[in-house]
Amino acid sequence: MTARVALVTGGTGGIGTAICRRLAEEGFSVVAGYYSGNNHDKAKAWKQDQLDAGYEIDISYADLKDPECCLRSYLDIRETKGLIEVLINNAGIAADSSFKKMSAEQWQSVIDTNLTGVFNITQRVVPDMVEKGFGRIINISSVNGQRGRFGQTNYAAAKAGMHGFTKSLAFELARKGITVNTISPGYVATKMIKAVPEDVQQEILKEVPVGRFAEPEEIAYAVSFLVADEAGYVTGSNLSINGGQHTY
Repeated sequence: MTARVALVTGGTGGIGTAICRRLAEEGFSVVAGYYSGNNHDKAKAWKQDQLDAGYEIDISYADLKDPECCLRSYLDIRETKGLIEVLINNAGIAADSSFKKMSAEQWQSVIDTNLTGVFNITQRVVPDMVEKGFGRIINISSVNGQRGRFGQTNYAAAKAGMHGFTKSLAFELARKGITVNTISPGYVATKMIKAVPEDVQQEILKEVPVGRFAEPEEIAYAVSFLVADEAGYVTGSNLSINGGQHTY
């Protein structure tokens, strides 16, 4: 059987890399979407690093805020790899500030990337999934999209919006063989977290009942479950992976 094509937005980041590798290990033909501030050399170096580690993963540039850029990326993947059957909406940015100090640009940039970007790329690939009669869409949200956090009205609003997006799209696509689900990670041990001063890390860990950060591979494991053929009855759901930080 021809390998299913999987697109992972934000694929060159910490969580994205783990997801790309996991899907490659499971036989998917994986494409890592990237923006990286238009740093194409950085993305090419990442691709070579994956190849050196034994993972053949393609890359595709897309500014998710730009619908036409998303279209070009989609058409390129479709031409070179085939119909996209798995989409992991993992790309995201943060621009934290207390609400009274938050600029309009901080608000809009996060909403445009983290929420509108999900719309822009998902709308491109859904017709492929309908054509194939199979699809898996997974939206990577955040624990802070469920509970909120000081200084993140923009980020929390965008991530909470992903939940509504997931639920509604799941209804629309359920009879097409396409599932739509959300994963909401807590704090994950990526380079960004590891760069935080040790005393700040320890303060964060006080909020986490299991007493540690998640590993990126733990998020990738959840993705692998939801993209499986056997997960066809799981749709419109949210899988929280936060070490007990937020329960309900």
